[in-house]
Amino acid sequence: MKFGFFDDKEREYVINEPLTPYPWINYLGNEKFFSLISNTAGGYAFYTDARLRRLTRYRYNDIPLDCNGRYFFIKDGDAIWNPGFKPMKTKLDKYECRHGFGYTKIASEKNGLAADVLYMVPNGENCEVEMVTLTNKGKSDKDISLVSFIEWCLYNGQTDGENFQRNLSTGEVEIEGSVIYHKTEYRERRNHFAFYSVNSPIDGFDTDRETFLGLHNSLDEANVILSGKSGNSVADGWSPIASHRLNCTLKAGESKTYVFILGYIENPEDKKFISEKDVKQPFKATNKYSGIVNKEKAYALQEKFSTKEKVEAAYNALRSFWDETLSHFAISTGDEKLDRMAVWNQYQCVVTYNFARSASYFESGIGRGLGFRDTSQDMLGAAHQLPSKRIRERLYDVAATQFEDGSAYHQFQPLTKRGNADIGSNFNDDPLWLVLGVGNYIRETGDKDFLKVEVPFDNSETNKATMFEHLKRSYNYIPNHMGPHGLPLIGRADWNDCLNLNCFSKDPNDSFQTCTNKEGKNAESVMIAQMFVYVTPDYAAMCRIMGDEAEAKKAEDLCKKMEAAICSAGWDGDWYIRAYDDFGHKIGSKECDDGKIFIETQGFGTMAQCGADKGYPAKALDSVKKYLDSKYGICIVDPPYSSYHVELGEVSSYPPGYKENGGIFCHNNPWVIIGEIKTGRPNDAWEHYKKIAPAYLEEISEIHRTEPYVYAQMIAGKTAGRFGEAKNSWLTGTAAWNFVALSQFICGLQPAYEGLRIEPRLPEHVKKAEMTRKFRGVTYHINVVNKKNDGKIVISVDKGNAKIDGTLVSAENGCSEVFLTATVG
Repeated sequence: MKFGFFDDKEREYVINEPLTPYPWINYLGNEKFFSLISNTAGGYAFYTDARLRRLTRYRYNDIPLDCNGRYFFIKDGDAIWNPGFKPMKTKLDKYECRHGFGYTKIASEKNGLAADVLYMVPNGENCEVEMVTLTNKGKSDKDISLVSFIEWCLYNGQTDGENFQRNLSTGEVEIEGSVIYHKTEYRERRNHFAFYSVNSPIDGFDTDRETFLGLHNSLDEANVILSGKSGNSVADGWSPIASHRLNCTLKAGESKTYVFILGYIENPEDKKFISEKDVKQPFKATNKYSGIVNKEKAYALQEKFSTKEKVEAAYNALRSFWDETLSHFAISTGDEKLDRMAVWNQYQCVVTYNFARSASYFESGIGRGLGFRDTSQDMLGAAHQLPSKRIRERLYDVAATQFEDGSAYHQFQPLTKRGNADIGSNFNDDPLWLVLGVGNYIRETGDKDFLKVEVPFDNSETNKATMFEHLKRSYNYIPNHMGPHGLPLIGRADWNDCLNLNCFSKDPNDSFQTCTNKEGKNAESVMIAQMFVYVTPDYAAMCRIMGDEAEAKKAEDLCKKMEAAICSAGWDGDWYIRAYDDFGHKIGSKECDDGKIFIETQGFGTMAQCGADKGYPAKALDSVKKYLDSKYGICIVDPPYSSYHVELGEVSSYPPGYKENGGIFCHNNPWVIIGEIKTGRPNDAWEHYKKIAPAYLEEISEIHRTEPYVYAQMIAGKTAGRFGEAKNSWLTGTAAWNFVALSQFICGLQPAYEGLRIEPRLPEHVKKAEMTRKFRGVTYHINVVNKKNDGKIVISVDKGNAKIDGTLVSAENGCSEVFLTATVG
């Protein structure tokens, strides 16, 4: 069952039923100011950090779901409704939500009155702009009231939901003209405030939630809305909000447009306040002793979007930004679902780059910040799209949370850039992800000087080393932390944060990830060993860039030794073992009652081609199909654990079929896809790809539930009661890895240190394809003739000056555009 459709021309997903199986959301903002918005206008906004600078409140796990956001209430006679359906849930005559790239449009009609709302965060601005256009499509005049509503968060999203004894006394506002300013704690420790404005004189306002709602009412029965009269309340503690009232008469056929701005402003310490005599508009404030906010920057921001024409210009600039961003990789295959995945997958990669795993409808934004491992992986899907400066900055931030021994904080806050001490370190796969992320960036950009940049350890300005030295510490952390089978120690966990082999906890108050009751000198990860083999070519290449041939050869020798250990201690006859526990017992082996085979080692083992001379990759992939595959994707483990194993940790605490205990983790399905292609089986790769690609799941949205335009982290597995149901959409490493699988392996456009490698392995039903790839300032146009998709590849130059070495292509003599034909088979 579908709840909308793809508009490929406009690059929008159009939702035509407000009651989607789960809130289907979009992200607004590209740099510092961000918003989440659902198809019913739910969600929240924040500046840079969803924990430390949250501007509006949102309640997770609320009843009903998704019941707070930026709402407009329309009163037309006796009819009261919202353009986005919620919270009044009045039946609408028409409803449509269009999620585009960086913007959302909601258009509705009721009783001949049309409301069109555009939500966006303009490029480079610290504000959300909401443009509301009301049109009378009837034959007689209409007297209408439009009432806005947002609820302020007291900036720190964590303490806002905890420290009520303080919060309920601190809320402060100012009202000046048609603008409501949120100034809680501005007098004390903060240099920032927020505002909510409208570009028209108002007929009333409210800043006190209790006045707006009534103490015992919910948003669909708010006093101010039902009575048709605002309270003109000035918040004094309790829960501050911002609401404007606009009354207007619309003649038949007439339209009126209003521009609302939710903005964030920072002032220098010496310019925080102005004197009372400098106030030029009608003014009210919570407390005359708190000082009056200097609003000079706010005025300037409000003026930037003071008219419909200015907003439309900003909207066009936003569209142009995404046109350029998405032009770096484009395909036309004749398979419309594949072609649209190439577009939407890239969009999700940018969003995931912005947030890692910190703020979604499944992550509250107050607990995680940016992950070291997560962010390093996210670079794989963003480095080809975003300016190199942004990728460099983020990789710098990641490396700066590293310790001198090569380990690192597992997470860090995007605002402060400091490591999260509550989570700490000792996730032993983390160091290798930095090698992979930096290697991908240099292969993409050719920016070899990045390896020479001085980067702090633990953000200490007095303790720095080059990025290359950071990578050296990262790589060598692994051979410096080895276990009894000659495999790397797992520490608290590897990629699977729920495989906690040193936790041994029976206390429900323990955190599986941070509780370590064993010394950690025995439990080993085969996956980290395979990662070590997989990243060694990148690391050795960067060693040679830096002129360190001895380190490159040492790495290659260590890699051979590690592969030998994998083939002897990490192979189970038909697949790769997952790990060894603290007692030296195999995990992910035929010897196990449950958890006989895991996807992670089959994926990384085949990507790294461990034991290729022995035929191990093909055997492992056959085992994936036999034991792990399902109609909705590849499960993470089979059979799932039916009882709790204290020696394994959280993985066995989930019910069978969910999350790490037998769920379909979309994140590592592409590892198998890549492994299939590297093993010479593109048709098998394609079968795996389309099972989890959201555009191919649109017809079963009532089963899948989450958005049909972006990947989810997890789909309930074949042993789950809700097999096929997705959870945790948007912010997942699935986005970057599926883009790598699609762009670099299915389409075969792989950035290399010496140029662009072109090795298409398209599905056999795609006979011809056109691909465009912008790479190091050159636009490559590739015409693919797909005769036999596992056959020999021949590259020829049709136009332009380029050097060809097998499948490696590089433009020469300043050539900016090259036209090629790749014949496969």
